[in-house]
Amino acid sequence: MKSSLGIFLKGYPYFQDKFKNNKTHIIQTRLFLKKAIVFKGEAAAKIFYDQEKFERKGATPKRFKKTLLGQGGVQGLDGSEHFNRKKMFMEIMNEDSLSHLQKHFEYFWRLAQEKWKTSENIILFDEAEMILNQAACKWIGIPLQNNEVKDKTSLLSSMIDGSGAIGLRHYRGRRVRKKAEKWIIDLVDEARNSTEIKNLPETIFTHFCFYENLQYKRLDKKVVAVEILNLIRPIVAIARYILFTALAIHEHPHYRKKIVEDNNDLDRCFIQEVRRFYPFFPVVAAKVKKSFNWNGYNFPVGRRVLLDLYATNHDEDIWTNAQKFYPERFFEWNKSAFNFIPQGGGDHSHNHRCAGEWITINLTQRALGFLIEEMNYIVPTQQNLQI
Repeated sequence: MKSSLGIFLKGYPYFQDKFKNNKTHIIQTRLFLKKAIVFKGEAAAKIFYDQEKFERKGATPKRFKKTLLGQGGVQGLDGSEHFNRKKMFMEIMNEDSLSHLQKHFEYFWRLAQEKWKTSENIILFDEAEMILNQAACKWIGIPLQNNEVKDKTSLLSSMIDGSGAIGLRHYRGRRVRKKAEKWIIDLVDEARNSTEIKNLPETIFTHFCFYENLQYKRLDKKVVAVEILNLIRPIVAIARYILFTALAIHEHPHYRKKIVEDNNDLDRCFIQEVRRFYPFFPVVAAKVKKSFNWNGYNFPVGRRVLLDLYATNHDEDIWTNAQKFYPERFFEWNKSAFNFIPQGGGDHSHNHRCAGEWITINLTQRALGFLIEEMNYIVPTQQNLQI
C-alpha cells in the first residue's frame, strides 16, 4: 500500500518526485500490497515494450478493469491474440474513417455552439464530453437519441472518473460500467439476431460484432461490448485534452495570434505540447515474462512493472526546460516512439500504444481551431486552475 496511498494523496507527480529525490530513473515499491518496479525515460520505455520481456495479462489491477478497461479487452492480451484483436481496431484507423469522425465532431460542436450563444455560462468539459460521445456513436454506427445523450455520456464519464478513485466514486464507476456494457450487449444481440444480417449496414459496430478471433469464432458479446466501449470511452475522454487546450490558451494567450498567423503546423505542435505538458494518464502496467537484469536491477518473473508516462513526458534528460509550456519544441522533436508517450509507446500495430492516438490529436487540434478562430468567449473567474 506504500505507493498506493502516496499516489492518491499527491497525484501524478508522486513517482516523479521519488525519481528526483533519489536521483534515479527506477525505484522499487509496493502497489496495492504487492511488490512493483517503477521506471521512466526513453530507455525504460524501449525495454517495457519488448514483448519477449513483458506481458500484459494480469498486469492491470482489477479495480481498473472493473471501471475503466473492462475484462477481456485488447489491453490485457499478448502475442498473436493481441495482434489479431489490435488489427480489428487498426483496420478502422485509416484516413477516410478518421475524416468521417472529424466531420461528425465538427457537426456536433457547431450544433452545440448555436445553443451556447443563448447561454449565459457553459461548462466546457461537460459540453465537450457530450459532443464527443455523439460524434463517436455516429462514427461507430450506434443509435443515440437526443434524449439519451446526457445519460449515456454520464455513464462513460463516470467510468473514466471512477478508475482512479477510491470509495464511492470507484464503486459508482463499477456500477455504471455494468450499465454501459448492457447498453452495448443489447445492441450486439439485436444485430446478431437480426433476420436480415446480410442487409445490415457496414459500420464499425457491425465490423466488431462479426469480427472473428484466431479460432475463426465471433468474439463473445460481452467482449464486443468491452471493445466498443474501448472506442467510445477514450473518445469521450478527449474532453480532458480539450479542457487542457483551453487552459493552455488562457494561460498563454500570445499563442492565439501566433497560431492563426502560422503556416508551419504550430497548431499541431501546440496540441502535442498540451499532451506532453498536462497530465492525462499516469502509468501503464506490465508483468515480467522472463527474468532479466537491466541497469543493475533484477526483474523477476511475475513482478509488476509500471512505466511512468507522466514522468517520462516531463523528463529533463529528454525535454529541455520540461516544466515550461513551449510548443515550438516539437518542430525539433525526433519522433521517437519511446520518448513522447502520453498514450503509451512503441508501435501502434504491434505494441500497446493507443490505437486512437491520431483521433486524440485530430479532434483536439480541431477544437483548438474552434476556440481561437470561430468563437468569442470570456473565461469567468475560476476557483482553481491548478492541475
